[in-house]
Amino acid sequence: MLNGLGRTAARARSALSPRGALALQSVDGALSFALRAALAMALPALPMALAGRADQAVYAMLGSFTTTFGRNLPYARRARVLALVAVAMTACVGGGSALAAWADPTGGGAGAAVVVAATAVVAGIAKLACDAARLSGLGAVLLLFSFAVAANGSSTTADVLPHTLLAGAGAAVAWVLALSGRFVHPDRPERLAVAAALRELADLLELPNRREASGAAAYGSGLRRHRATAAVLQAYRTLGRVPPTAADAGRGDRDGTCLRLADLAWSLLIGCARRPPDDPTGQVRALRAQVRLLVSRRRRALRILPELARLSDAARLSDVARLSDVAGPSDVAGPSDAAGPSDAAGPSEPAGPSEPARRPSVPARDGIVPGRESPDPTTSRAAGLRAARLLTGSRSAHASVLLVPALRMVLGTGLAGGAALLLGLGHGYWAAVSAAAVLHSVNVRTATQRAVQRTLGTVVGLALALGVLALRPEPVVLVLVIVLLEFLLEYVVARNYALGVVFLTPLALLMTDLAADSPTDVLIRDRALASVLGMGIALVCALLVVHDRAAVRAQRALAACTDAADAAEHALAAGAQASSPLVQTRLAAAVVELREADDAAAGELWPAEMDPVELAAAEQRAYALLERLVRPPDRS
Repeated sequence: MLNGLGRTAARARSALSPRGALALQSVDGALSFALRAALAMALPALPMALAGRADQAVYAMLGSFTTTFGRNLPYARRARVLALVAVAMTACVGGGSALAAWADPTGGGAGAAVVVAATAVVAGIAKLACDAARLSGLGAVLLLFSFAVAANGSSTTADVLPHTLLAGAGAAVAWVLALSGRFVHPDRPERLAVAAALRELADLLELPNRREASGAAAYGSGLRRHRATAAVLQAYRTLGRVPPTAADAGRGDRDGTCLRLADLAWSLLIGCARRPPDDPTGQVRALRAQVRLLVSRRRRALRILPELARLSDAARLSDVARLSDVAGPSDVAGPSDAAGPSDAAGPSEPAGPSEPARRPSVPARDGIVPGRESPDPTTSRAAGLRAARLLTGSRSAHASVLLVPALRMVLGTGLAGGAALLLGLGHGYWAAVSAAAVLHSVNVRTATQRAVQRTLGTVVGLALALGVLALRPEPVVLVLVIVLLEFLLEYVVARNYALGVVFLTPLALLMTDLAADSPTDVLIRDRALASVLGMGIALVCALLVVHDRAAVRAQRALAACTDAADAAEHALAAGAQASSPLVQTRLAAAVVELREADDAAAGELWPAEMDPVELAAAEQRAYALLERLVRPPDRS
């Protein structure tokens, strides 16, 4: 019994540990993104403030939060995602205004209770939708904030349509600005994704994990290797391609600069799982220099640094040579094969007296090496398309895994809003928003980190808000200050959430003051009390609503990784590794999901109880098989 209590206490300490709450993340493109977000807020709001309708400008500002979604998506997908977000944001504002006009929550009583319940439902739906779509960032919190501000206002029936149109106008401006970079830097998202992959790879090569078992296979820590693998797969996802297979060696359809860099990152990543590179220091230096070129905003043709170009060419030539050893020199598509079969081989020569007749060289197509047992080309092409969909599509997830966090969100926001209503707190929806901000997380551990970050950020943010409100600025000046805060928020929030809350807190307070003038001391008091109440209730909900499905997800991820590894071994044994983009992509995605699922389950109060030795063995086996799939084997 004592041992059981000790294990429970250890789990609680691990789940409630705030370690990592103040860590800073590397972010590329933050300046341009923050400028777009601020401009999206200023363009519709500032003219209204100048026209004397600053109170109505708040609804346009709420719609402009659309631009904060999908900051790293390629432009084609960003257009689709932000269009849906714009509709959702407009619907939140319009629905909130309609509810405020019908329920009149400012009068308290049943109307206020209805708004609290509706706020909780919107929070749960927003959480479920953002998790299913893998939208990171503030996500569901901003959708909830937009609904709550509109639903707790003093709207009338005549105000519903204007508020909805203003929110729609703000969302439309945000959509246009979010896509405006396409005309200046059309490949900017792809460059940033590849830069992130190269940076993670440099971190992996720079700091080998000496705590793991000695030997070449243990080079690089498990966490860093996972982060590097996830970043490289994300780069391929952004590029809309899949990692190269053995049959891609020498083919001419992977010559784009970003794609070549992604292929080089994949080759180095898979290679270092087996043995350390010969010159890690030089490679790290070259990778970081290439990252600086990728993130630069200068309008110039992207080039690969000579050091990395040599590595890329050497890897390609090595793979072509090794594939030739396996398939035969005349069966491998060389670089010239891109021009077509007639350019790749001359006419067949008659057989001499001492040698059999040679057939014309046939290039490899669709990932199939001639001379080896290969599937129908149509089947191979379909496998490649399925691999691309697997990589670029949404991650499959069981509904139960997504429902528990959404349930936590509903309970947390509902209880926080209800408690604020019972206690008579003004602006009680702030308690619901604070609870949502804490529960907009992966597990109990990240919820604890969010609570710490929000507490520290709120303290500093309240001081900033007090300083601004004490000056009693004019509405136009107040709008300009809000725009500045939005710029600072978007610039720092991706680095650390606590830094973002420093500017989010005064932004929310000033928007509230802009919509309806309130005494400064009342605003500060309500915000402080609501934040404490919301965060406390959120942590209780995170602890009491047990997410046992996270453990099931981890166990399923281990089984999926094992199945993918078995399929890879079968493909290798059958000699079909050259036509297996689906096998390779499935295995790579499975090993990334395995680590993520285990980390998510480990942050719960009742973890998955997975054997770490089994987990490490599954990861090592997966990376070893990926290396065999990527690199053609030497002829034995």
